[in-house]
Amino acid sequence: MSMDYRDMPIEKLNSNIPQGRGMIKWAPFATMPEQFETVDRLIDDQTKITRPELSDDRLEEMDRVLTKAHADKRRIKVEYYYDGRRFHITLNIVKIDMWSLMLIGQKTKTRTDDMVFISFMDILDIAML
Repeated sequence: MSMDYRDMPIEKLNSNIPQGRGMIKWAPFATMPEQFETVDRLIDDQTKITRPELSDDRLEEMDRVLTKAHADKRRIKVEYYYDGRRFHITLNIVKIDMWSLMLIGQKTKTRTDDMVFISFMDILDIAML
């Protein structure tokens, strides 16, 4: 007869096995939250990317798409850079502010007061929908 519990029928197994300490055994490791924060920050910093440099041709193409989408009142999908990461957002253009070099838009499928301000320097790609 095998002594491996996986090979034994359920009727032969002892149901009075103690549960043990459970998650209590890990409590001493949670006494240094600063260490967890530092490790999380280091892992987060390793996944960040540097801001991509765009060519003049690419900037001109994005300017044409942005101007056409604003004139036609079409939604756009914007890929932008923020804090070492790339993000995507779909929005309706409210204003192209040349004074502050910002794209002001309204998120689609959300409340009407969700306004988004994206710097021209952070925009990586623009596509009309």
